[in-house]
Amino acid sequence: MKKLFRNYNYKFDKNDIKMLKTFCKQSLKQIEGDNKFYSEVRSFRSILEKLDSGDEIIKLTKDESTKLKNQLKQNLQYLKKELLKSWFLKKILYRSMIKQYSNIIEKHFVV
Repeated sequence: MKKLFRNYNYKFDKNDIKMLKTFCKQSLKQIEGDNKFYSEVRSFRSILEKLDSGDEIIKLTKDESTKLKNQLKQNLQYLKKELLKSWFLKKILYRSMIKQYSNIIEKHFVV
């Protein structure tokens, strides 16, 4: 049986917050100028403000949580694809990023 209500309160550690802030800033840079992505821009700005607040528990809305999870998964898939094409030094960097993103997804967003 599926739960009717889900808790969208997350307790991120310092490294997770740092990675998510960087991720949100990069996403905002890419989609900010396009009017098609107005809801995504609004969601990522809200997430960034909540991460910057310094609260121990970050309370996201369902929409923010879903968009963040989907963007993280898409970015993880992209990094895995780029890992296969890259050379030695880039592979080291990509592996580190893949590990960090997959840890965040597994720890906080997998039900």
